[in-house]
Amino acid sequence: MGASLSQLERDIGSEQFPPNEHYFGLVNFGNTCYSNSVLQALYFCKPFREKVLEYKAKNKRTKETLLSCLADLFYSIATQKKKVGSIAPKKFIARLRKEKEEFDNYMQQDAHEFLNFLINHINEIILAERNQGKNVKSTGSDQSPTWVHEIFQGILTSETRCLCCETVSSKDEHFFDLQVDVDQNTSITYCLRCFSNTETLSNENKFKCDNCCSYQEAQKRMRVKKSPIILALHLKRFKYMEQFNRHIKVSHRVVFPLELRLFNTSDDAVNPDRLYDLMAVVIHCGSGPNRGHYISIVKSHKFWLLFDDDMVDKIEASTIEDFYGLTSDIQKSSETGYILFYQSRDSFDKNYNC
Repeated sequence: MGASLSQLERDIGSEQFPPNEHYFGLVNFGNTCYSNSVLQALYFCKPFREKVLEYKAKNKRTKETLLSCLADLFYSIATQKKKVGSIAPKKFIARLRKEKEEFDNYMQQDAHEFLNFLINHINEIILAERNQGKNVKSTGSDQSPTWVHEIFQGILTSETRCLCCETVSSKDEHFFDLQVDVDQNTSITYCLRCFSNTETLSNENKFKCDNCCSYQEAQKRMRVKKSPIILALHLKRFKYMEQFNRHIKVSHRVVFPLELRLFNTSDDAVNPDRLYDLMAVVIHCGSGPNRGHYISIVKSHKFWLLFDDDMVDKIEASTIEDFYGLTSDIQKSSETGYILFYQSRDSFDKNYNC
């Protein structure tokens, strides 16, 4: 191997280096680690990357939007001559700051808020562009699922059973990510079990039963009816504490496995046995929501990489355990998994080869 090779290329090895892959860090513009970490995670969620690049190929002449800027950035990474390096996502950040006032400053931002905004905003752009040029007044707005829905959207069903007449009523709602509470020394499986625990509705929270035509005690639980191709799990690590009058970070140790099967599915679930593989993790480093730093780890071609803004390093799979969180509340600073991205194993067999 030549002396001109980067440390990362040497660590991976020329024989093992994936032929069509590029590992590029992203330059930080003062406070943009929240964006860089999420963008790297999304780039290595192959179904998402492929759709963004496909959008770029199909929309050569489009007005500038956040999606067109994202597509340009992904295309720029994917077509680099060098295998590794760094890139400055200037156009994307400039557009982001134009689109959402809250991001137009140099304060610490929340990576989950950014992910939420980005996914929803991209979806709106696709729907708006789809309806452009159509006579929307006569044909009606086309609200059929977009590729964002196809990749990220799942369905939750809220089941409520009246304890008087035993009638079960259910209501569906869509989600782009699942937000789960965290407890000390637990696992993602435990967090999901708690998410779907049965809750009793009584006293002032009684349920209005249509069958009884009155308010009754009831039991309610939330279950997954349709699981998405990419399952994004948001660990609720920032909690408002009244005694401090501010949000604090919950650094509890939460184990997240490399392989996950959703068990909290409804009886009429579309894909109840879907198996997932961990593809990326956005990690919050630091002691609180208003200070700290975001990095990400991603899986690419069977090995793991750590992206810290413009720095990229190969890591061992065992290093992932360092990001589970703290076993004790005495320690102050921590690096903890914040957003987990799992890809369904059946999607690997489609157009999305990893």
